[in-house]
Amino acid sequence: MKRRHLARISFLFIVFLTVLAMHRNAYAAFSSTERIPYSDFKALIQQNRLEEVIMSPTTIKGILKPEEGQKIKKTITTVKIEDQELIKELIAHKVRFSATTNGGWSQSLFLLWFLPMIIFFILMARVRRGATGAGLMAIGKSRANLYIDKDTGVTFNDVAGVDEAKEELKEVIDYLQNPQKYQRLGGKIPKGVLLVGPTGTGKTLLAKAVAGEAKVPFFSISGSGFVEMFVGVGAARVRDLFAQAQEKAPCIIFIDEIDALGKVRAAAPVSGGHEERENTLNQLLVEMDGFDTRKGVILMAATNRPEVLDPALLRPGRFDRHILVDRPDIKGREEILRVHCKNIKLGKDVDIKIVAARTPGFVGADLANVVNEAALLAARVGKDAVGMDSLEEAINRVIAGLEKKKKVMSRKEQEIIAYHESGHALVAESVPGADKVHRISIIPRGISALGYTLQLPTEDRYLLTRSELLDRLAVLLGGRVAEEIKFQEISTGAQNDLERATDIAMSMVREYGMSEKLGPMTFQNGRRPQFLDLGYRTSRELSEDVSKDIDNEVKKIVFDTYSRVKGILTENKDRLETLAKLLLEKEVVEGEELRKIIDGKVTPQKQSPPPGLT
Repeated sequence: MKRRHLARISFLFIVFLTVLAMHRNAYAAFSSTERIPYSDFKALIQQNRLEEVIMSPTTIKGILKPEEGQKIKKTITTVKIEDQELIKELIAHKVRFSATTNGGWSQSLFLLWFLPMIIFFILMARVRRGATGAGLMAIGKSRANLYIDKDTGVTFNDVAGVDEAKEELKEVIDYLQNPQKYQRLGGKIPKGVLLVGPTGTGKTLLAKAVAGEAKVPFFSISGSGFVEMFVGVGAARVRDLFAQAQEKAPCIIFIDEIDALGKVRAAAPVSGGHEERENTLNQLLVEMDGFDTRKGVILMAATNRPEVLDPALLRPGRFDRHILVDRPDIKGREEILRVHCKNIKLGKDVDIKIVAARTPGFVGADLANVVNEAALLAARVGKDAVGMDSLEEAINRVIAGLEKKKKVMSRKEQEIIAYHESGHALVAESVPGADKVHRISIIPRGISALGYTLQLPTEDRYLLTRSELLDRLAVLLGGRVAEEIKFQEISTGAQNDLERATDIAMSMVREYGMSEKLGPMTFQNGRRPQFLDLGYRTSRELSEDVSKDIDNEVKKIVFDTYSRVKGILTENKDRLETLAKLLLEKEVVEGEELRKIIDGKVTPQKQSPPPGLT
């Protein structure tokens, strides 16, 4: 409906511009006017070339007689001069003349601009009235979508992996359906419920499920839908939204991406869009204080950036309840996968538990994408069902990007990549705190990945020890060290690894207090947004000596780990050679084969280079 309305307005605007251009061209063609001196005007009278003269208080306009074969009459104009003989000369040469009280410029301005603009706004008003049932004055009306009962088509059966959030929201729904249950004890339902969590975890889906379960009117609008280019429109829309909600009570108002509207207000706001947004936020705060929850109006909002919200929004009495919609654990991922696989024809070899274990850190949107990609991959090759191999490839595609088997690479580059990934894999299997290797590949994927080593954790982790962080740092440096050991030279392929390794070492020193020299202190400078940190960090000024100590400690951690990795790979040089050669032969090595190499049970066979090598 919105697209059709937008297309209609766009078409109307194009037609308006075309008509305006044609109108101006036609007007200019039929009234092409040349300004001439008064003496030339008198000469035209003497030459009998004037057909008609129109005099105003300031100008004289003359219409020339058309020449032979000329269809358009040319017009001239000149400044009026007090000339008592002019009328006599016009009569003598039989020239029609008349007078007007105003100049031609006002009429031209009206015909060229004002009249077309008036027509355009009338048509716009009719289009808007046809689409929204309101005229131009509806600009201050709320643009919230209204759902009645189960119009959203989503219930709690469609939401999985967020059981705690569902329980909290069920209480809200129960209050809307049975308010007397809570009011008899004097309890008050929270005015506002803020859904907080990373992007893709299902916050908007939860809100739609609330609408489907509550069976009450549900107003849904985006935070960016309030503010327009016109001053005062945002505040007017907020007032209109709450007025509609009071009429439809009991009901729920849902504001998605509220951070677009509710950012922290500046101490001295600049004029323009920022000031208009802050005025809209002020109106929202006033409305939240004014409405009565006993009527059954509850405000819900969602954001993945709670740290930027204004503290006035988060205080008790406004958004009283903050519900975390976090990344799902392995059990939650299994439940989410089962929801998305309801309409998918799965093969007998598919084990949802294994797929959930191989997707750590994935949110609901990622898992939905994995299932859909697997179905497309299976359909592409003509399979009758989605098998485990299709799901595995879909996971790889989501993690590393599209496979590029046809990318032509030189033999030298392929060898560097093989030894680089072998270094990562061997170090990962050699240190105790690293995740197990699931697959190694030297097939280019995505935008810039020339190869990858996929590690899968054996369980969900929520904190890391210092030794585990050092082990992860060692795995990142394994590729660079392997290149140095084999080729006595380094390449640019380790750029991303070094960046991530430096970030880990920097965090250990500045944030986690894991430096032996600096001790249990943090030197966080606010360079990173802290998710779910509802306070506001200020930048801490560090002395020159402390900054130097931090840099030295970061350098020491990285260099010590580099030396440790060099020792590990030097001891396992034979295994490094074996794994790299096997990668050059097969391009993909599974984790089980890697562990057989470490145990000395696999020896690569010499084969011709794989396709694509030059």
